[in-house]
Amino acid sequence: MQTFHQLFDETSSTYTYLLIDADTHEAVLIDPVDRQYERDLGVLADTGAKLAWVVETHAHADHITSAGHLAQQTGAHTAAPSGCDIKPAQKQLIDGDTLRFGNQVLRAIHTPGHTAGSMSYLWEEPTTDGVVRRIFTGDALLIDGCGRTDFQSGDAGTLFDSLTQKLFRLPDDTRVYPAHDYKGRTESTIGQERATNSRVAGRTRDEFIVMMRGLNLPRPKLIDVAVPANQQLGLITGRDGESVPHGA
Repeated sequence: MQTFHQLFDETSSTYTYLLIDADTHEAVLIDPVDRQYERDLGVLADTGAKLAWVVETHAHADHITSAGHLAQQTGAHTAAPSGCDIKPAQKQLIDGDTLRFGNQVLRAIHTPGHTAGSMSYLWEEPTTDGVVRRIFTGDALLIDGCGRTDFQSGDAGTLFDSLTQKLFRLPDDTRVYPAHDYKGRTESTIGQERATNSRVAGRTRDEFIVMMRGLNLPRPKLIDVAVPANQQLGLITGRDGESVPHGA
């Protein structure tokens, strides 16, 4: 069976990732999006996956998660970085924590800088051809880029350290899967990003800080709504008092 699914939300350019253990069909879903709630339930049904965990890389500012509702619907557990103030998450992750799904393990690597709590997740999947190593980097490391650091407890120097001292120390063939891409790219590798990432490669820490401070990016349109909603795993209250997906 196909054990890895990369799903995409065009409105927010967000990638959601479904990881499945081939033996037990237990699964993990990373960074789901509210407007894709029905799609994700359909993928779970089509694959026969039994959702064990719904996981967030951080409290996103550009979309609202469906994590809480997916957990309610499927009986999955929820997990989020402990530093992101996502209090309803059942497991508050710190660096080095692991999540088990069937015979597979997902390992949390604290990669702050975009936000203080941001986590990346490493999956080393044994296959008949060896181990396939994938790192899900949230907004810390993007393909030929990185997350912004000018809001939500961001810090450019801290992000540089996360990239160079944590992510770039993974093996070169580790496949990189970010939370977003705006140019249609689906994956990269640690070796490629270490060598060619236009924001990081060839820059000192101080040069990176100056560059990030000068980006002058527009404020995310949904930040005032999305961050509080995501800190509640996307759970809001409808007119009848029942919690409903934000996009419903």
